[in-house]
Order: sequence, then C-alpha cells, then structure tokens
Amino acid sequence: MTGKLVLVLALLMAAAACGGSRIDSTVQEVSAAGGSPLLIDTHNDVTSDTVKGLDIGPRRSEGHTDIPRLREGRTGAVFFAAYVAAGYAQKGKAAYRALEMIDTIRHDIVARHPDTFVLATTADEIEAAHRDGKIAALIGIEGGHAIENSLRLLRQFYALGVRYMTLTHSNTNDWADSSGDADNSGVKHHGGLTAFGREVVAEMNRLGMMVDISHVADKTFWDVLEVSKAPPFASHSSCRALSSIPRNMTDEMIVALAKKGGTIQINAGCEFLSQASADASSWTNKGTAARLRRLPPEERRKAAREIDAKMPRPTLADVVAHIDHVVKIAGIGAVGIGTDFDGVSCVPAGFEDVSRFPALEKALLEKGYSAAQIGKIFGGNILRVMRSAEQIRGSD
Repeated sequence: MTGKLVLVLALLMAAAACGGSRIDSTVQEVSAAGGSPLLIDTHNDVTSDTVKGLDIGPRRSEGHTDIPRLREGRTGAVFFAAYVAAGYAQKGKAAYRALEMIDTIRHDIVARHPDTFVLATTADEIEAAHRDGKIAALIGIEGGHAIENSLRLLRQFYALGVRYMTLTHSNTNDWADSSGDADNSGVKHHGGLTAFGREVVAEMNRLGMMVDISHVADKTFWDVLEVSKAPPFASHSSCRALSSIPRNMTDEMIVALAKKGGTIQINAGCEFLSQASADASSWTNKGTAARLRRLPPEERRKAAREIDAKMPRPTLADVVAHIDHVVKIAGIGAVGIGTDFDGVSCVPAGFEDVSRFPALEKALLEKGYSAAQIGKIFGGNILRVMRSAEQIRGSD
C-alpha cells in the first residue's frame, strides 16, 4: 500500500469517526492527497450551445457547464452529446447534423482549449488524461437516426471518435422504438428492434462502440439485452420506482442490465428524480403535454416555460436516493453518473451544475459509502463497461 493511499484512507476513517462536520472538509483533504475519485459524466449537452458559438472557457452565469466549474467539480472525463434532433431526420440531414455536433466537440471544446481537454477514445486514454491533469473529452451520438440507416456511416462516426450511440432519441426511428412516442398512434412502431436494428447493435459490438439504451422503449431494451455481446448501458436515465416516467428504468430492467454487466447512469433532471416534479412538468405530465401540443410552437414554448418554472424542485438527496436504490437492488457495480446537464431545464437544489460533484461525493460519504464504492459510482463502473466493449471489438 502506497503512502498516498494510506493518507487517503486515514482521512476518510477520521471523517467517519468525527461525524458529519468532519466529512464537510474531508472531500477537499482527500482531493489534496490525490485520492479524489475519477469522475466521468456520461452525458453533457453543452454542445447544443457550443455549436452555436458558445465558448465554455469563461465562467458564465447561465447553463450548467464551463471550464471553471468543471475544474471546481474535479471532473475527470465528459461524454459530450452529439445530439441530433428528430427534425434533422425529417429533413434528411441527420448525418449532416451529427457531423456538425462531432466537430463542435473536437474543434470548439478540445482544440479550442488544449490546456484543459484531450480527446479520448479508450478507457486507458481517460485514465491517462486524468493522470496528466486534463479532462478527457469523449463523443456520444444521441439519436440513432444520425446514421441514416447506414452501417457505413456508423463506421465513419466511430472513426471520428464516437464511442457510444443512443439508439433512439424521443423519436422512433426506422429500426428501433423509442420511449418518447409510444402513445402516438401516428408513429410506425416495430415492437422493439427490427432485423436491421439487430445488425446495428452487432456492428456496434464489432467496432467496440458502447450501446446506449437511454430513450429506448422497454421492448427495445429487452431486445438489445438479448442481442448485444457487450454490456449495454443507460447514459442518462434514472429509476422508475422513484419517478415513474417512461425515460426511467424499472427495477426489473436495472437488475437485468446489471447481470449483463451494464450500468444505469443517473440523470440530474428534476422529472427524472422526483415524482412531484414529473407530475407537474410540461412534458412528463401526459395531460399537460397533450394540451400544449395543440398550441402554435411559440405559444407552446412560452406556456411550457411558465409551467416548468412552478415545478417542485428535488434536492441533492434525491440524486443520492436514486443511486442508493440501484445499489440496493442491483449492486454497487450497476450505477454511475450521467447528468444531462445543459440538456435539462430543471436541476436539483444542491446539485445545480458541474461544480457540484464534490457535494455529491460528500453526500455519499455521509450516507455511508466508502471511498472505493464512490470510485466505482463516479467512474470505475463505466470504465469497466467501456473496457468490455473494447475487448469484444473485432469479434465475430
């Protein structure tokens, strides 16, 4: 055992012995001793702003993400979302938009701030960046319609650095059902994955690209679990037992995913964490959402903002409750962090942005989690999933 590790363990034991007041400063001391866990956030949507010209270098008063706050949060790696809205598929420009989003990660984030970020494509590169004091930037495509039904495009996206793809967004595509339009009788649903959808998953396995099941319909999830050789994961979802919305996962799904070796990465959006928030939300309350859909677009957006401004707000304790729920039903290896920061409009009190990861670490310590367990939750588990995908790469 190294002297540094002995010091880290001593600090944590002292905190536990002295109670909550001591834990309040222990996170900072552990970090100074070199023991802060490698924090990997598997879904951040600030790219929807950087593609429009935002520079995340300076601190800003709006949004959830910038370099000063990433540093304050001791963030080790971020999977930035190459989000492709459904409208681009309708216009035949889904792949075009995916390329724009990949470029904003590579150019506007990594190349613009080389002292802070390094592009990473493997688990080893994430750990190497962390050792060098850099934040590893990774790319995840959000919305399988981005490949325009082409395995050739999927392979090209992988070559550009994409290391996971969310099979659907809120829209069902030509080969996989989404959880976002299950009640829309005007949408052609497939009953899960189509034959081509299974080919997509198989090709992702062959490439070593992680299969993300956030946003998919429940039947699609079960089909993926059956066909995928590598463990799938949910890049930004939470527990349906605590907030019953289709975007969250049932206990049965979480346990099955864990048995496959995958993880659920907890989403920080209010509706994902709190049933009270979900019931009051403009998009997760079915009656409200149906009423708003009848309004013209600008009126709809204005009404949604007014409704969501009155939404009950969860707290950091709700984030911990979701993590705790997964651990209790599926084990410490089944859970991670996928905040959806800058992709959600409402976030919990006490967990407002990327600077607040140390507060989550402190809350988990107070809950009784060990440093080793927090290390798994913050990054160790998703590194395992990523390595599993890498090991299966190239297999028949």
